Amino acid sequence: MPVVWSDEVLRHDPRDEVWVGVRTDGTEVPARATVLREALAAAGHPEVGAVAHPDDVLLEVHEAGLVDWLRTAWDAWEAGPYAAAVGSDRVVPYVFPTPFMTSGMPWRYPAATHARAGVWCYDTMTVVGPGTWEAARGAVDATLTAVDLVLSPTGPTRSAYALTRPPGHHAAPAGFGGSCYLNNAAVAAQAFTHAGMRVAVLDVDAHHGNGTQAVFWERADVLYASVHVDPGAGWFPHVLGYGDERGTGAGAGATVNVPLPPGTDDEGWLMAVRLLVEAALRFDADAVVLSLGLDAAAHDPESPLEVTADGYARAGALVAALDLPTVVVQEGGYHLETLGGLAVAALKAF
Repeated sequence: MPVVWSDEVLRHDPRDEVWVGVRTDGTEVPARATVLREALAAAGHPEVGAVAHPDDVLLEVHEAGLVDWLRTAWDAWEAGPYAAAVGSDRVVPYVFPTPFMTSGMPWRYPAATHARAGVWCYDTMTVVGPGTWEAARGAVDATLTAVDLVLSPTGPTRSAYALTRPPGHHAAPAGFGGSCYLNNAAVAAQAFTHAGMRVAVLDVDAHHGNGTQAVFWERADVLYASVHVDPGAGWFPHVLGYGDERGTGAGAGATVNVPLPPGTDDEGWLMAVRLLVEAALRFDADAVVLSLGLDAAAHDPESPLEVTADGYARAGALVAALDLPTVVVQEGGYHLETLGGLAVAALKAF
């Protein structure tokens, strides 16, 4: 399977994040991408350079205001007094104009950069710094290049892996968070629909992809199916990812969530992955986007699931057996010592 790579993905370095009011070390670090790249190269996966793409498909997934904010946020922050006044060298929101604040009244777009941040970002963990936009946009280019490889009538492959970083499945149409800025999986699915395909997005990240679900919530042409740790047990994204979320309108029934209790091991997790694959079969999908989160692994610091490398290999085989054009998009996975081996295991069946 070709690995699509962009040097741009290394430019985002959050360094740290603010979690429950405390500044902690960031886990979504550039080394995640280099570890994955080296392991996949050693396993024989050929590398393909990402090709620049216009914003057309991206703007079908995200509102223009969000894209414009991410493109300009760091420059606006750097031009302000924040580094000197408060010592903040990253964009961090502090006020969030939720419906509870505005209470149905008309509101104005904030004048202050530090207030604008909370219009678009829904947590304090997902900071913006120098290179954040370039990395997120480079990940989109890698994703669209992977789709091009799979759809090319003269191409040598039915599957391709986009080594995307930062991840994307928590990024919603008009908001970002959960260490995600632009939704790579949604971009891939949208690009497949341009070819007239029905798409199954299968999300095996340890956390529910609330952003991807939001993009396709009312769509009948894209299935979103996710296995993840139960948000009701206190895990991100907390307010979405429950089993009764099924989509609405034309998209009714095109959302499938399988939340799992903390401590779930290979067998329980693989039973859930089978449910996702069966949903893709019922949906009569023509193409698959696999949101490959590696953070369900037993050693990962960001989740309580207990999946092994063998579990990931068996999950990859289940998805590969669909025998459909497939783009694999990298999502979470934060234990650097085991990350590369998990990716190699997940992809080998393809």
